[in-house]
Amino acid sequence: MASRLGVRVISRSSLSPLPETLDWKQVNRSQLRLCGSLRTNRPYRARPITTCCVIPLHDQSKRAPDSLKQARSWCGSRKSVGKTAAPAQTHLSNIRSSSSVTSPPGTETPDSTPPIPAPPTITHPPYTPPTTGLISHLPASWIPYAELIRLDKPTGTYYLFFPCLFSTLLAAPHTTPAITPPLTILGTTLLFLTGALIMRGAGCTINDLWDRNLDPHVTRTRHRPLARRAITPRAALMFTSAQLLTGLAILVQFPPLVIPYAIPSLLLVGLYPLAKRVTHYPQFVLGLTFSWGAILGFPALGIDLLSAANADLLTAAAFLYASCVSWTVLYDMIYAHMDVRDDAAAGIKSIALRHRASTKAVLSGLAVMQVSLLAGAGWAVGAGPVFFGVSCGGAAVSLGLMVRRVKLEDVRDCWWWFRNGCWFTGGVIGVGLAGEYAVRLGGWYWDGEKGMGSRKNEEGEEEEGR
Repeated sequence: MASRLGVRVISRSSLSPLPETLDWKQVNRSQLRLCGSLRTNRPYRARPITTCCVIPLHDQSKRAPDSLKQARSWCGSRKSVGKTAAPAQTHLSNIRSSSSVTSPPGTETPDSTPPIPAPPTITHPPYTPPTTGLISHLPASWIPYAELIRLDKPTGTYYLFFPCLFSTLLAAPHTTPAITPPLTILGTTLLFLTGALIMRGAGCTINDLWDRNLDPHVTRTRHRPLARRAITPRAALMFTSAQLLTGLAILVQFPPLVIPYAIPSLLLVGLYPLAKRVTHYPQFVLGLTFSWGAILGFPALGIDLLSAANADLLTAAAFLYASCVSWTVLYDMIYAHMDVRDDAAAGIKSIALRHRASTKAVLSGLAVMQVSLLAGAGWAVGAGPVFFGVSCGGAAVSLGLMVRRVKLEDVRDCWWWFRNGCWFTGGVIGVGLAGEYAVRLGGWYWDGEKGMGSRKNEEGEEEEGR
């Protein structure tokens, strides 16, 4: 193969010939980043070049080098192998720019085979600043930071906010001595929405810092600010610090009881980007992070879940949290199918790659799990028919429709369902919880029903929901 292709690559662990499918027209510095895994059959992983050199082998009498020392001498100096990509780049002039590489005249062998045509070159459009939407009206120097926190793509903020809304509405009828008034719920949800915007932006910045060397190899992410070098890593770190301080300022606006419940979530924020490198289930880690709000609604209304008197509410919060984790894994699995080809090439792990042949079955199982756990949260607090009919029933219908109709091989269709499924499922669950709260607040359930409006006061007497 080496004589036919005309070049050989010295990688870190072996002397391996370049694959026949490599398009010589695309050989450049970024292509050389793939040298590290030429020995295996796995998809090439993008990694910094440490030992890479392209060596012309037009002289068929010269065999491949047997050692790294000999390879260095062939390249001309010790700096050509084992240091940086720049010296290796100088040897690319020996590679012909035509669609195939042949040996010079007089070196043909009888068993030579016809040249292999190169695959078509894939070109990507250059980055263009936004011309529509909110961030198009910002100063040019602000646009990279607005893109970094996905200000132009707020769907992730809504997904982070909905678990906070769910837990707030689920906890509202259980506050003592009376049900939480609507204005308090409104103020609490607005604080949660603001916090979701800030913390989601911080999470995106942290994620992009981890992935700044991987994002250029994925079509959807190649124009992100850190990937295209519009923002330096140091500036991104400073920006992240400012976001976290802003999030802290919002956190202290809640009752002091919220702070010890909220701090553990910060540990999860930085784990998701790392999980993509070590497991095929990073969506589960993302679910643990994005669903943390399913716990915070209770202490935000003054309910200490660790108190022995609130054992039923702790059970409900656990069920709600697990339900939201299942929901996160479900919608992010659909989202991951947008990048499934690029992720395979870049070595990024995801549940979509792990279960690519059985995605619909996995999605169906996650949908059943989410609705069942949501019903368990309502059962733990004695929810009424409004919750089970609207929240649970509506979630089952919306999830079933999404799993059935989403076209996983279509990037645009995956994005449509990811964006709108947020409102289909999250909206119907929120409406059901709000309806249950309103019914309890108005006392419209029949007398004697044990449900979300019933709590015991300090004297042990049951107080009917109003």
